[in-house]
Amino acid sequence: MALEEDIRSIEEEISKTKYNKATEGHIGRLKAKLSRLRDEVQKRASAKTGGEGFSVRKSGDASVVLVGFPSVGKSTLLNSLTGTESAVAAYEFTTLSVVPGTLTHKGATIQILDVPGILRGAASGRGRGKEVLAVVRNADLVIIMLDVFQLVHYDVLFQELFEAGIRVNSRPPEMTIRKKPRGGIMINSTVDLGLDEDTIKSVMGEYRIHNANVVIRENISIDQLIDAILGNRKYIPAVVVINKIDLADEYAIRACREKFPEALLVSADKKVHIEELKERLYEKLGFIRIFMKPQGKAADLEEPMIIRYGATVGDVCDRLHRDFRKRFRYAQIWGSSAKHEGQRAGLDHSMEDNDILTLVLRK
Repeated sequence: MALEEDIRSIEEEISKTKYNKATEGHIGRLKAKLSRLRDEVQKRASAKTGGEGFSVRKSGDASVVLVGFPSVGKSTLLNSLTGTESAVAAYEFTTLSVVPGTLTHKGATIQILDVPGILRGAASGRGRGKEVLAVVRNADLVIIMLDVFQLVHYDVLFQELFEAGIRVNSRPPEMTIRKKPRGGIMINSTVDLGLDEDTIKSVMGEYRIHNANVVIRENISIDQLIDAILGNRKYIPAVVVINKIDLADEYAIRACREKFPEALLVSADKKVHIEELKERLYEKLGFIRIFMKPQGKAADLEEPMIIRYGATVGDVCDRLHRDFRKRFRYAQIWGSSAKHEGQRAGLDHSMEDNDILTLVLRK
């Protein structure tokens, strides 16, 4: 229990310390130490369970995980989205393992995973939280599901994901750290920073980094600095879904819209706004469609290949056959990503929506 006590002690000290320029360095060191201790707790929790999460093989074009408290309606939502018969009951902890389902929308095949409910302390291993969060880390998107009458659960879920190293709806900080054998810490920035150099150096010192070249391209927080130092965070898009609106009055609905203006309000049981949720998932996952054109033949415009925004010609090769990348000669592209019709391109060429692609391979 020593680690947990140390964590609580540091959290209490941070909460009691007023943030200003005079205390910035002290708070930075405390947050760095807190992050190290939380990582140690997670490592010990992994050791107790053999380091294994639930066994789930990713399938389809993308994987989505339903995250929420027990009895929020995740299993019912899975059934409404996919037709999968996940166990549903009016008591907590119905889902004791991962239940997969498959949603097909606009030609995309999306794997939906219903996992056991997350409780406060999940990141430290409570309620099989370690295994559940391991599944979330491998997802392409998270549905954060709330009960219309329990909106306060969002803060708990967000914090548990954060402590597990999962950053929802954010991106890695624009900074690089290159360690070197000597010469101290040299900091260069292209923007005005809110953090002073002494704070940055003291936080890095908590991780025993005393010699490095640091380049910062955006105004970062202490938490972002720690994330960049660790380099093991998962950045995952998320959609907030508020369930059971069929049971709520107009005042509860208004409260939802005020607190979560971007959230989608649904009734999983009555299948209200389920089609809108399918469309939201498709858009948030950043799917694009490309059409394959065999060499010397017409393009197949009936069955597009679904890929994610930012995918390259090489990614398409990997999807089609494990040998295509090795046998690749060149590609031809027609569409918005091409400078001209039939442009020759290499493996690193990024595809765009509605592109037509021909792969030319060695025999």
